[in-house]
Amino acid sequence: MGRILGIGGLLFRADDPAALTAWYRDVLGLDLDAQGVWEQEAGPTVVAAAARTAPPSGAPEQRLMLDLRVSDLDGLVARLAAAGAEVAPGIEDMPGVGRFSWVTDPEGFRIELWEPS
Repeated sequence: MGRILGIGGLLFRADDPAALTAWYRDVLGLDLDAQGVWEQEAGPTVVAAAARTAPPSGAPEQRLMLDLRVSDLDGLVARLAAAGAEVAPGIEDMPGVGRFSWVTDPEGFRIELWEPS
């Protein structure tokens, strides 16, 4: 019987796909190859539904939240801000879970940054 092995991709529409892909690679720092493939490190992936009004999810019309597992959240947030990215003020701590911050891509999609405990 077949089973799910992992997330095979995150595909989304953009007004300027080339520019947005470059932002994810060059500003956010995803190590994308020429075909957009990213070999990520092993670790937990949370799959959960939340109420549309649950903070800190994006705008109510944003039905999907990309949550990226990161190391050195403080350093990453500083680098993103220095690159001119729209970073939410402050870092939130959830004891036993980790620390969180948010960045918005150039087309308005809010991304959660999670440094696990």
